[in-house]
Amino acid sequence: MLEALSGFIIHFISSTGYAGVFFLMALGTSIIPFPAEVTLPFSGFLVHSGTLNYFLVVIIAAIGDTTGSLVQYGIGYFLEENVILNLIKKHGKYILVSEREYSHAAKWFEKYGDKAVLLGKLIPGGRFIISLPAGVFKMKLWKFITYTFTGALIWAALLTYLGVYLGNKWQSIGGYFKQFEYVVIVLLVIAVLWYLNHKLGLIKKIIKK
Repeated sequence: MLEALSGFIIHFISSTGYAGVFFLMALGTSIIPFPAEVTLPFSGFLVHSGTLNYFLVVIIAAIGDTTGSLVQYGIGYFLEENVILNLIKKHGKYILVSEREYSHAAKWFEKYGDKAVLLGKLIPGGRFIISLPAGVFKMKLWKFITYTFTGALIWAALLTYLGVYLGNKWQSIGGYFKQFEYVVIVLLVIAVLWYLNHKLGLIKKIIKK
């Protein structure tokens, strides 16, 4: 199934091009936390193959990230915090967001101020949720956009280049396409297991049984 997923993502991005990169990045910071750690290395692989341009991928990914983040910022800005917490309590499980994670992000924002947005965009676990407290605390919109875009640009440049770099290495030994898929599949398995355990305590439940 995971092999099919990796193949689907490569096919989706290669078929939709930069629009697909924008869509997945915006989706991953607005409603569903689809990780940039999956989208961007695949995009980098397609840069290596000559399908996409590195600089365009990085810029469009940062724009998509910022666009999706603005959705969360708007929700936080226009809704009261208790309403947001109630929504997370009722519906957070569908997007794998907990009250604890929101509270942690809010405390982080209180501690570091506006800079928390820039720092949050450079941390896998914080990229999705940090925009919400930024809206709740009424961070100035121009600052939010600037910090979000800057952090997203750095993150996109690094992860896209990782895909390009790995593509170069695998091509030199032949059969690089399949090997890329296999490596990503292993990483996806590890990421999914960690994520489920982090969110649901899955491993602890299995051990108890």
